[in-house]
Amino acid sequence: MSLFSASWRVALLTSLGLAFASAQALGDTPIRFQLDWRFEGPAAPFLMAKEKGYFADEGLDVQIDSGSGSAGAINRVASGAYEMGFGDLNAVVEFLAENPDGPGVSGVYVLYDGTPAAVLARKDRGIETPADLVGKRIAAPAFDTGYRAWAAFAAANGLEADAVAWQNVDPTLRETLLARGDVDAITGFSFTSLLNLEERGLGEEALTIMAFPDFGVPLYGNAIIASDAFAEAHPEAVEGFLRAFDRALADTFADPEAAVAFVAQRDGLIDTEMETRRLKLALESVVNTPYTREHGVGGVDEARLEQAIALVADVFELPTVPSAEQVFTARFLPPVEERLLPVTP
Repeated sequence: MSLFSASWRVALLTSLGLAFASAQALGDTPIRFQLDWRFEGPAAPFLMAKEKGYFADEGLDVQIDSGSGSAGAINRVASGAYEMGFGDLNAVVEFLAENPDGPGVSGVYVLYDGTPAAVLARKDRGIETPADLVGKRIAAPAFDTGYRAWAAFAAANGLEADAVAWQNVDPTLRETLLARGDVDAITGFSFTSLLNLEERGLGEEALTIMAFPDFGVPLYGNAIIASDAFAEAHPEAVEGFLRAFDRALADTFADPEAAVAFVAQRDGLIDTEMETRRLKLALESVVNTPYTREHGVGGVDEARLEQAIALVADVFELPTVPSAEQVFTARFLPPVEERLLPVTP
């Protein structure tokens, strides 16, 4: 289903097209880039690359917009409203499976080496291990990766898929329900839900946090994605985007506090201390991993990617299974030596 009515889409694409036509006339390749979520700490390297001129150095005029979820980002890139974006690689698998004859999108740079999905449970409900979740109430939005991939988590930990009672909730209510004790656990991105819970008076010491990658679920997380049509027409632009992003990511690792200042420029209402911590948690948990320290950020292990695609196809009950080559391509990545992590945050 289209995210916009036909008339709104025409108006939107017309106005954006005029703006980007003027940029192209100046010689820079325009790229409309859709984030997966709001302007928060993890968006820092994208915003830094723009404001420090790294994209401009590559001959790119990049527009970065906030988002409302991975599915929306992927749909907008596929529709042509955006050339590139940032979203969950598992959502890319789902999109390709459900649109085998539609416009293609591919991951071109995997930033989150593991899914940030986690179960966050109250210790005072006696929850210390996955087995303790049996019979408990868990809240999550219907689109949440942890909720949708619960069957994989359950299977990996010897649980029945129906061992818990789910409550589908608005994402703005998820942490509040857990803090109030209305539910026993939630699923969410670890570095987002933890900070939201702390804001509501439920600190890390009161929680059992079970990150999916640490409990047998080998899914990848968010990746930079590109429209296949744009990538084929402008391969040098995609390569340049990734080079510029790599520069900004290195700067972000070196000084996360300075990186978050670029987020504050886009949203002056953010809590910079909290967003700096959110950024550091993201870097520590899903970017700086044993695999990326050895092989560099951005790429994938082919066998693991195939396993992850098969797992997504199974737990999401997808009608078709896209190939690994459809889901991710390494052809635009900078050399490995340029993608090695510069420092440990």
